Amino acid sequence: MSKPNILVIFTDDQRFDTIHALGNINISTPNIDWLVENGTSLINAYIMGGTDTAVCMPSRAMLMTGRTLFHLEDSGKHIPEDHIMLGETLGKAGYHCWGTGKWHNGTESYTRSFQDGADIYFGGGYDHWMVPVHSYDPSGTYPGRVSKDMIPVHQYEPVETYEARVQSYRVPALMEEKIADHVHAGEHSSDLFASQAADFILSYDEEDPFFCYTAFMAPHDPRTTPQEFYDMYPPEKIGIEENFMSQHPFDNGELDSRDELLVAIPREKFEVKCHIAEYYAMVSHLDSQVGVILDALKTSDQIDKTIIVFAGDNGIALGRHGLFGKQNLYDHSVHIPMIFCGPGIPRNTVRESLVYTADIYPTICDMINIDIPESVLGKSMTSAIKENEMGPRDYLYYAYKDIQRAVINQGWKLIEYNVRGVRSTQLFNLATDPNELNDLSDQPSCRENIDVMRNKMFQARQEFGDHLDPFAKFWEGF
Repeated sequence: MSKPNILVIFTDDQRFDTIHALGNINISTPNIDWLVENGTSLINAYIMGGTDTAVCMPSRAMLMTGRTLFHLEDSGKHIPEDHIMLGETLGKAGYHCWGTGKWHNGTESYTRSFQDGADIYFGGGYDHWMVPVHSYDPSGTYPGRVSKDMIPVHQYEPVETYEARVQSYRVPALMEEKIADHVHAGEHSSDLFASQAADFILSYDEEDPFFCYTAFMAPHDPRTTPQEFYDMYPPEKIGIEENFMSQHPFDNGELDSRDELLVAIPREKFEVKCHIAEYYAMVSHLDSQVGVILDALKTSDQIDKTIIVFAGDNGIALGRHGLFGKQNLYDHSVHIPMIFCGPGIPRNTVRESLVYTADIYPTICDMINIDIPESVLGKSMTSAIKENEMGPRDYLYYAYKDIQRAVINQGWKLIEYNVRGVRSTQLFNLATDPNELNDLSDQPSCRENIDVMRNKMFQARQEFGDHLDPFAKFWEGF
């Protein structure tokens, strides 16, 4: 039997709880629901955090290299040749590797990963209706450049107090240059990348199986989408989550980052509702474009011959814990959607195994029966998906830059902070407090729990190699 095709759909800032079929009755996602109903959902899938404010950059590098957070180079901005990429591995196995969409890991690595492609956006968030993209360049040089006048973005000049920092801004450079050779003015990024993926699938007529990578820019801000999707979510009808706070209770080291300054502090409930409504609208629009790709697979009679992987690069706060971005280690910001669907994969099934983004790569290799490169550090989820066996991990470890660390073990979660020498600790019993609201770190009865969890954190430090500069600064005085 010939090997199945592989389709990886990767979304940007999509939180784990934004899928109707997995419990969010307030959002419409019929096409992602189809994946849930016809595949296996890994409901405890996480990123490891980030070593850069642009959390999606290391996240995408972990997806494509199968390496863990502290075994990337320059937070994934550059991927060295000895980090064998997913596309390289699949290409050697006879796959035609094609890509479109967002790429945050350098031009050279894109050429190594894909032998074919359409429009690529090199960078972070951007105007969805005016995306500067570069046509696939087989030479790997990507010579095009597009410049744009930039609207000033709120950023800060470092000062001593949090209250002063959030009121102190500077104007960035008024021009930004992107690696791009054209712009599809007036076409939304989700429509653009989905239509190109669909065109590739519909026109593909080679005997070799294909690997199609489609990386959406949505639902990352700016949260702009066609009006019909806004109309689905009137802000006044949007609920506020239990862990909404007007302001974070202490300085976590990132309260003045770009994402946190998108909304006034203290947070106002109605303003947060407006952002959640726009976020849901973007997810529903994204879902409609996932449908375009699935329709292409069905029309071309490839739907039953294709392993589909759907996942997000990170979550986002949007008012939870008084935060707005993803530069933190609370569940809402590290917990992602992850679904496997296709031949040999159980249908309408949920698995609770603890897994990381880095585990996708070795799982794909395992499912198509090819060797996993030695450079890959992630662990295959195949037995957990197909046989419901215990997953590859019994605890999870997270890190954010040199200021935050967290560990989950046996139903408890410990978060430690080191912000300019000031240490803070949070301890949550996830069995009774999944929204991480009741900090038990100051309870004498939980002293032993903290000791156990700190020992686990030291174990994770060794296991995941968290001793590299500059991130090792976190451990000073711990």
